[in-house]
Amino acid sequence: MTAKVAPNLREIPVTVVADDSFAVVANRSAQLEHEIAEHPDRFRVLTGDRPTGPLHLGHYFGTLANRVRLQRAGVEVFLVIADYQVITDRDSVGNLSGNVRELLLDYLAAGVDPTTATIFTHSAVPALNQLMLPFLSLVSVAELHRNPTVKAEAEAAGGRALSGLLFTYPVHQAADILFCRGNLVPVGKDQLPHVEMTRLIARRFNERFAAGAEVFPAPDALISDAPLLLGVDGTKMSKSRDNAVELRDNEDRTARLIRRAKTDGERTVSYEPHRRPEVASLLLIAALCTGRAPQDLAEEIGGRGAAALKALVTEAINEYLRPLRKRRQAIATDPGYLRQVLLEGNARANQIAEQTLQQVRSVMDMAY
Repeated sequence: MTAKVAPNLREIPVTVVADDSFAVVANRSAQLEHEIAEHPDRFRVLTGDRPTGPLHLGHYFGTLANRVRLQRAGVEVFLVIADYQVITDRDSVGNLSGNVRELLLDYLAAGVDPTTATIFTHSAVPALNQLMLPFLSLVSVAELHRNPTVKAEAEAAGGRALSGLLFTYPVHQAADILFCRGNLVPVGKDQLPHVEMTRLIARRFNERFAAGAEVFPAPDALISDAPLLLGVDGTKMSKSRDNAVELRDNEDRTARLIRRAKTDGERTVSYEPHRRPEVASLLLIAALCTGRAPQDLAEEIGGRGAAALKALVTEAINEYLRPLRKRRQAIATDPGYLRQVLLEGNARANQIAEQTLQQVRSVMDMAY
């Protein structure tokens, strides 16, 4: 849903993306894939993660593998380790430096190339965060309330006070994307309102402060057809639920986790996502790791039951992740290299953010 810039904030509501609007975005996303194949140098991607724990298979097949794909295609990739966002819904930072290190290890082990990708942390780039101030002036409280992430967190809080940082999270995310003039944001359908908020802020800034000149591009969403993988307890894979195979796990722990994976009482294995979601998710994991169709894997297992299914999934995961885990172990032995990757990424992000902030000050008549 694309809104036009108007003088009054209340005239432009930011809402959940409707199905007909999603079809438009999906068509545009397909067109973008063709453009990426032909002219990858025209695109700059911004994406990232909160350092709240190690990444798992859901992260890998949902986002990380796609980032590596885009980088290898020639797209410039920026990865933010969103350390400030850790405290949006938490009372303490926990082992933040350790989690940042683990996240960086996962990125590099998965194939992110730090010589062409920019990996940086929120807290190390002051100019990025300073963009929050003018950007906050461009959205209303009502629009922030309508953002699906903010609404969901408010409902989950059950009356507990919502932090100001969480409430303004969509604007912080816009600053992440726009500070480097990112024009491509890989997202799932549920994240489209965040991209729309960013597009809205970019257009409003250009119209109100830059007399219509394009200081910030309105980024496009690149729809990610990320598979929904369930954890071993049958719920969505999550860092906090201890229900997922982490990229850093060894093969024995992977086997133990898969052995306790929830299935059902039927002996014959079949791929029926709606009727048998737990069995289907295990088959999908094996399919992603082997490059085979989940239906074919189900037919191969047939009536040999859940034990045979879990054995196949365990072997598929361990075989697929073996090279990644080997790289991860090797990189982890060189903490100086990890520090250097982050120092260089932070330095580049700072350089770009300072240039952007300088231009923002100029067009806002704040260059004293």
